[in-house]
Amino acid sequence: MTRTDDGYLLENRQSEAAERFAAFAELFDPTTFRHLEALGVGPGWRCWEVGAGGTSVVSWLAKKVGPTGKVFATDIYTTQLTPVARPPVEVRVHDVGAEEPPAEGFDLVHARLVLVHVPDRDRALASMVRSLRPGGRLLVEDADPALQPLVCPDESGPEQKLANRLRHAFRTLLDRRGADLSYGRRLPRLLREAGLRRVEADAYFPLASPACVALESATVRQIRGRLVTAGLATDEEIDRHLANISSGSMDLATAPMISAWGRKA
Repeated sequence: MTRTDDGYLLENRQSEAAERFAAFAELFDPTTFRHLEALGVGPGWRCWEVGAGGTSVVSWLAKKVGPTGKVFATDIYTTQLTPVARPPVEVRVHDVGAEEPPAEGFDLVHARLVLVHVPDRDRALASMVRSLRPGGRLLVEDADPALQPLVCPDESGPEQKLANRLRHAFRTLLDRRGADLSYGRRLPRLLREAGLRRVEADAYFPLASPACVALESATVRQIRGRLVTAGLATDEEIDRHLANISSGSMDLATAPMISAWGRKA
């Protein structure tokens, strides 16, 4: 989530949030689960899911760690996490960029599409590393919108040009609120500088997926008022773009998600 002068640009409390979380799960869960499997998550592990937002990753971790494990699921707004708030899951309201970790000695700390939006992301990353036990694993997955800034990489007509212009307007809102639009590419270096060992990374770039369509529609509707108030788009342009999305005539993409992981010495 990204802080504004009077709240957050993409608040979990808004009605479109559940749609966005469902799209994120469809787009990115296979990649996330593949990495978590490779890191060895299993029975008895203590895990911290940072900025959990939706429930898909938390539920997956809960099944893996079983009754002898623990999953701390934290976020600034936890309403979406209510359905999974039962052992081994503990849900807490928490700001990773401003507060101490909810516990120490974690076997795994994971954050997906979180730190790019956190104003004090350096403090947040240091907090996550500090909370790991020796040998504990950290997996950070974040977007890099500057690496691929277009929602329609194949800008073949007026519909695609409008979509890309509105995506640029969205990025302008993010930039004004302190989001780091090139954060993802720096993750491997940042994890090494934090003292982690065996650091690796890869990237996933969804293109032309129904979940990309759902994500774009929900995001545009969620930030519509901000775009208009900032003079970055008109209601007519947004209505036209939403109609173009609904027509199914465009191949929509998301920013690449870069996954980086390592172990604490």
